[in-house]
Amino acid sequence: MAGITNSAPSAAPPAAGVGAPGGGSYLGPLMTVTMLFFMWGFITCMNDILIPKLQQVFTLQNWQAMLIQTAFFGAYFIVSFLYFAVSVTKGDPILRIGYKNGIIVGLVVTALGCLLFLPAADLHSYGLFLGALFVLASGITVLQITANPYVSILGPPESSSSRMNLTQALNSFGTTIAPIIGGYLIFDQVSGAGEVTAESVKAPYIGLAAALLVIAVIIKLARLPRLTGDDGAGVVAGSGALRHRHLVLGIICIFMYVGGEVAVGSMLINYLKLPQIAGLDESGAKHFLSFYWGGAMIGRFFGAVALAQLRSNGVKYGIMAVIAAVTFGAVSVLYDLNQALIILGLITVNFGVLLLGRFIPNRTVGLYATAVIVLLLIGTFGQGAVAMWAVIGIGLFNSVMFPTIFDLAIKGLGVHTSQGSSLLVMAIVGGAIVPPLQGVFADVTGDVQLSFLVPLLCYLYIVYYGFVGYRTRALS
Repeated sequence: MAGITNSAPSAAPPAAGVGAPGGGSYLGPLMTVTMLFFMWGFITCMNDILIPKLQQVFTLQNWQAMLIQTAFFGAYFIVSFLYFAVSVTKGDPILRIGYKNGIIVGLVVTALGCLLFLPAADLHSYGLFLGALFVLASGITVLQITANPYVSILGPPESSSSRMNLTQALNSFGTTIAPIIGGYLIFDQVSGAGEVTAESVKAPYIGLAAALLVIAVIIKLARLPRLTGDDGAGVVAGSGALRHRHLVLGIICIFMYVGGEVAVGSMLINYLKLPQIAGLDESGAKHFLSFYWGGAMIGRFFGAVALAQLRSNGVKYGIMAVIAAVTFGAVSVLYDLNQALIILGLITVNFGVLLLGRFIPNRTVGLYATAVIVLLLIGTFGQGAVAMWAVIGIGLFNSVMFPTIFDLAIKGLGVHTSQGSSLLVMAIVGGAIVPPLQGVFADVTGDVQLSFLVPLLCYLYIVYYGFVGYRTRALS
């Protein structure tokens, strides 16, 4: 997986460590690219704050509010489909312009989408908000297509799952703090105004646009290694990626995973408002949404350590213990001891399931999906604190799924790696389809709690992929 061009082969990545061809290091470029993962994680999770906010502003039903996710993740499908169509007929665009230029294009388009929130708020137009989200997500789609395979090949193949989990942990850090910052700016700052308007969404998205443009300048000035044909050589047409069975099944798996994860996060605030669960208001529920996404961050740090090529398991356990201790301390200080103890208990269960997986990527995915199914059943049919914390704990087990499924699906694709990546990113459209389906279920049945059976079906397929579907086989 050193490169994805069929011209003269690129210098192979080192067998261990972070050394780059020519004696350099991949560590600097890897740290630079991780900024992208943080930013799109932050922006994606802001949708979970926008849903209840715009639902208030425009008096929307659940399924109408979930169109926020449809507009956002629908862009993933449309832009990725167009990318795939171009790669089939004209050759891979990323191999033509290079990963660096592809990243810059994605950042600029994402910033433009953020700025479109200004006229949407001024004109009080829900449709324009959806259009702004579509543009914003189109830019993030380009970032996903370029950055995910870039991280996978930015070092030795045997530690690619570890790198993917590490960068996705930074993505999850963005999703963890987004509910806190976004909730404060969008809800708390206007809680006493007495008038429900969309004005409060303008400042956060102006700030995001500015940050994205600054990162684009940093990427432009950064020296990123040209691993896979940045000179345009070796660009090939055709749909050869689809000949790989594990990729095709992986595309379905990404669809199911993103659909399930986003559906749970999108409905979580409304779930916590239920009197039989917690009876919280939006402002009170936002930090529990942060726990949900924060669990994914902690789990991905665990995954990065577990799947890394370290000297011994003792070193891995020690690092994980430190991560758990820091998490416990942070929650104790920021919130209270009782919540910290509950989270520590969930982390302990997560670690136990990780041990059962024996640090094998596909096995870990299968077991984590099984754990999520159990938690969803508790959240669907239980009540009170037990049901609440079961759903919040799903974040911990979601953690390694996306980066590990992505890495499993693109293994062995060679020249078709970025084409396969575009197909996997296209499958993120699951986040546009599954949440509205859950919203419709909740509206039709009048039962938000029972609607969690919809994402449960998604995780059943992930169990299959983790234990069976990941195996590399060519389609006849």
